[in-house]
Amino acid sequence: MPNIALQSIDIFNETEFARQLQSQPTKLLSLLKQNIQHGEQAIKQAYEAGASTQEIIHTRAQFIDQILTQVFKQQFADCEQTIAFIAVGGYGRGELHPASDIDIMLLLAEAESPKTKEKLEQFLMLLWDSKLDIGHSVRTLDECVEEATKDITVVTNLMESRLICGEQSLFNKMREATGPAHIWNSKDFFKAKLEEQTQRHRKFGDTAYNLEPNIKENPGGLRDLQMIGWVAKRHFGTRILHELADKNFLSKAELATLNECQTYLWKIRSHLHFITGKHEDRLLFDLQRQLAESFGYEDGENNLAIEKFMQKYYRTVLELERLNELLLQLFRQEILYADEPERSTDINRRFLVINDYIAARHENVFTENPSSLLEIFLIMELHPEIRGVQAHTIRLIREHTHLIDDKFRNSQTAKQLFIDIITQTRGVTHELRRMNRYGILAAYIPAFE
Repeated sequence: MPNIALQSIDIFNETEFARQLQSQPTKLLSLLKQNIQHGEQAIKQAYEAGASTQEIIHTRAQFIDQILTQVFKQQFADCEQTIAFIAVGGYGRGELHPASDIDIMLLLAEAESPKTKEKLEQFLMLLWDSKLDIGHSVRTLDECVEEATKDITVVTNLMESRLICGEQSLFNKMREATGPAHIWNSKDFFKAKLEEQTQRHRKFGDTAYNLEPNIKENPGGLRDLQMIGWVAKRHFGTRILHELADKNFLSKAELATLNECQTYLWKIRSHLHFITGKHEDRLLFDLQRQLAESFGYEDGENNLAIEKFMQKYYRTVLELERLNELLLQLFRQEILYADEPERSTDINRRFLVINDYIAARHENVFTENPSSLLEIFLIMELHPEIRGVQAHTIRLIREHTHLIDDKFRNSQTAKQLFIDIITQTRGVTHELRRMNRYGILAAYIPAFE
């Protein structure tokens, strides 16, 4: 189905809504509900007509911006205190899926007066009564800094904040006061987010292959992609992924893969929200069948439509999981180890360990010794003190998977290495999963493709 331009669809007339609010102030809630319902319905019709996922989620954020701006101006027209009305989290990024929460913060220069408190309560009650899924916080600048200092999730939300309307200078002060120069420097932030991701992955069994995966929280899900963005913003000040390519942290091919994976998962998530009519991020069995049909998959002789759909999903999250690992390893080297002396330990003529991560000794290791594509995983089983693979070596492995052909598979060396890998007393599952992420398992045993 061809994409359409959402801008050409009548979603919301901001000028007319402002006029209605001024002429019929007593009908505010009714007008608000009518306009929200009309806009949401128009966006759904655009989705059904073939609008792209990017158009859907960005247009919905813009639509909510316009609605909230008019209501805020009407409600706080005579407010004596300075307020900045701020979007945070995904809404702050300008991304709102069909049933995503709308996270906002009302920032004050000082504690609210009784009159301001009453206005704030009326404003929030109005938004809730309008059936918008609002998540909110009301804070002074000092409270904002205090909460952000204590809680990594708060500072993460504020990093993605965006002023909807209100006092620009107050918003700027908040961004400065919660920036890495004052709290959560990039090293502390990275360590905390890394631990957060480790705990989240553990909750989902450290695997992307759950039967009813959560497309946001599962390993390889959208949260892993956001993790890359958060660390990059905190350390480099980047706001978009392609700036990482400009800094040579991503190749053009890797950037294209990241964007492709994000677009596909966004598409699944938007479909989930529209199909269920609620904020649902789990690929439940019943929903998998509906999604497979929506995505145009059909039953074949060897695969059902639902199997084809889930295979595509698993390949997508596997790519994201690999790129997440690669980029986080690059961030480790840049953020954690940049000022530390390099510690290296020789393993053999092909590999060494640098700051606890195994690395190829030179660019031609795998070309000269193709069996090293298996050997590296056996080494990590035999040396549990090795924490992972250096980013550049991950890239080398991926670039040389083509060396695993029939000749490679039939070689006695490769056969023995693989037998040794799967017969170790520890680390087998962990390394097989790593082999799968890097594309080695599917190359060696095509049935895993």
